[in-house]
Amino acid sequence: MSIVGKLVGGILGYMVGRIPGMLIGLIIGHFYDQAVDARRTRPRGTPLEVSQRFFTATFEVMGHVAKADGRVSEAEIAAARKLMRELNFDGPQIHIAIGFYTRGKSPDFDLEQSVEKLVTAVGNQPHLLRAFLELQVRAALEGVDMQGAARDVIFRLAELLDISRLELAHMEAVLRLRREQFRQGNGQGQWQGGGAGAQAAPRGGMQIEAAYQILEVDSKASNAEVQKAYRRQLYKHHPDKLKANGLPESMLEHAKQRTQQIIEAYELIKSARGM
Repeated sequence: MSIVGKLVGGILGYMVGRIPGMLIGLIIGHFYDQAVDARRTRPRGTPLEVSQRFFTATFEVMGHVAKADGRVSEAEIAAARKLMRELNFDGPQIHIAIGFYTRGKSPDFDLEQSVEKLVTAVGNQPHLLRAFLELQVRAALEGVDMQGAARDVIFRLAELLDISRLELAHMEAVLRLRREQFRQGNGQGQWQGGGAGAQAAPRGGMQIEAAYQILEVDSKASNAEVQKAYRRQLYKHHPDKLKANGLPESMLEHAKQRTQQIIEAYELIKSARGM
């Protein structure tokens, strides 16, 4: 149960009107807290409904982002198809995804409505919403390097999903790192050496600075803080957790790739620190 509204309302009310003002502030804050709690506990669909809505919205919005500048380039089409291949879609899944993608390109496509349906189905599952936005960023990076009108739509999408610009910026940076890793070495990390102070030698191009960025932890953090950051990132991206909350089976490959990136980053840091 949220109490922020009552706390802030009571303090401000007391500053303005002493006891009477505090009571009014508490009442206003109570209604605010009720609205926040209602949003946090909004109903969600069944796992099947969540999975279907997630799949539908993913490719509808992807098509909409691609058409943001008025036309869909060959690079953006290739990016969508590449993503489908990397997610190991079969023929029927590709056919269905292309249909949703085409719908998203329509001039009368309603982004807000599509996202609202997704949010309503997902309910209080922010990890699923982050996974959804990651897929959009991933496709936009592959298509147009997330520049121009596509970036503006991604910004709007993050707002609709209640994801901050700061978190979006981190998401973009990590996915850019992943793309570069994949290009250089198929995203497969390999480290050499061991023991205290040994330096890691990644085959996929990951550097130690990038590893800390992936775990969202400062390079000066203690070993315990690094371990905590690692567990936090695994919790956010673990495929089994996301699947249990409704992530479509067809989208699990993305979660597996992100989890592998997190594991590689942690192993790189462990090797460099001799943990």
